[in-house]
Amino acid sequence: MDFKMGKGLYEIYGTEAREMTIRMMEAANVASGISSGASVALKPNLVVAKPPESGATTHAGVLEGVIQYLQSHEISTISIMEGSWVGDRTESGFSVCGYDQIGYNYGVPLYDLKKDRYRKVDSDVGTIHISERILNTDYLINLPVLKGHCQTVMTCALKNLKGCISDADKRRFHALGLHQPIAVLASIIKPALTIVDSICGDLNFEEGGTPVQTSRMLLGFDPVQIDSYACHLMGISRSEVPYIELAEQYGAGSIAWDEKDITRLNRPTANSEYRVDNRLVARLTNNVDARSACSACFGTLVHALYRLEKEQHISATNKISIGQEFKNIPVDGVGIGSCCSRALHCVPGCPPAAADIVKLLGDLNKT
Repeated sequence: MDFKMGKGLYEIYGTEAREMTIRMMEAANVASGISSGASVALKPNLVVAKPPESGATTHAGVLEGVIQYLQSHEISTISIMEGSWVGDRTESGFSVCGYDQIGYNYGVPLYDLKKDRYRKVDSDVGTIHISERILNTDYLINLPVLKGHCQTVMTCALKNLKGCISDADKRRFHALGLHQPIAVLASIIKPALTIVDSICGDLNFEEGGTPVQTSRMLLGFDPVQIDSYACHLMGISRSEVPYIELAEQYGAGSIAWDEKDITRLNRPTANSEYRVDNRLVARLTNNVDARSACSACFGTLVHALYRLEKEQHISATNKISIGQEFKNIPVDGVGIGSCCSRALHCVPGCPPAAADIVKLLGDLNKT
């Protein structure tokens, strides 16, 4: 693949996927790393034929933003490639998510990798049949959704590459326990760029159904680093997702990240108040007093409460306050985010990471 590796992580908040995508790509100067005449492939997450609002699939605006940015920099050999999970039809996903219309509007072809030819690649988990189109691409852009997963706890950059292999190998990966094969595959298919759709990823299932709005997107060049940081954002210990450290061992990237590696292009806005729209979220936040809470902060709290309950078997009984109406107001209890800085126990940040919320609530439960 023909590209120059960039560095660092970029983070942005909002709900306009197209504009957010373009802004991150401009900030990262992505075009400077793509050689003239290079072929570029966009690999979204279309595991099932469900709209992005379900929390399962990549928003069409992400693809549109990437295409607009590339074409504005005279990069024109662009395609969209994906293979849905076993039992679903990729073409249905293209239609349901609006990708076919985007392809038509911008003259970008779409390829169902289930119908592609496969190249046999020997590996530590045996022969893997990988899409020839993917392997022949000069510059691969990975467009995963950050969401929970019932088997691997979370799924983001690394696991999204599973859509590039045959259905038979997808089944075999599950039989092998997923973690080692995902790590091995990441050492073979190395995206040049990853843009993460974390606008409303599902809380716990790959196929969607319990979306949590965090109104956030990420951009990075190292998929292992991205997944490592994504665990922190979701309140998940990296040890719960073994394929991340395994991927580093196989040479797919580095798990290391630091605050200095992250370029934050903005902060959550006051006009993105969270609306509770499913029963699981309502139950988890039963003790939460939310007053004009922005979606990024509230969504992060939901992830933390879910992890606390699932991993530590703790239901938060403390009174939790969150939202802009708590600015400069003393709070007798737990406050989430910078707006609640005068709370007795505060998790600072705009928004804070779910991992930090999990730690505070877990510590308070022990006292």
